[in-house]
Amino acid sequence: MPDPANRPRHPASERYSVTLVPPAVQAIAELAESTGLSKADIINRAVQIYAFLYGQTRDGADLLLRGPDGAPEKLHIV
Repeated sequence: MPDPANRPRHPASERYSVTLVPPAVQAIAELAESTGLSKADIINRAVQIYAFLYGQTRDGADLLLRGPDGAPEKLHIV
């Protein structure tokens, strides 16, 4: 069984100050309005999703989005 004392320690939370580009500001505002989530929740979810997708593509997975017509489209995150 691994020793819990040897696990990397991460703070419970951390505060960042970032400058967002106008399209990101607009997207956050629209998501907050339509979902009822706070801006912090939206940004936290976005970072977690990006980390997951980055890990998947780093390990060789393709990201596919299936449109209403059923045709898959490969996504590229730049």
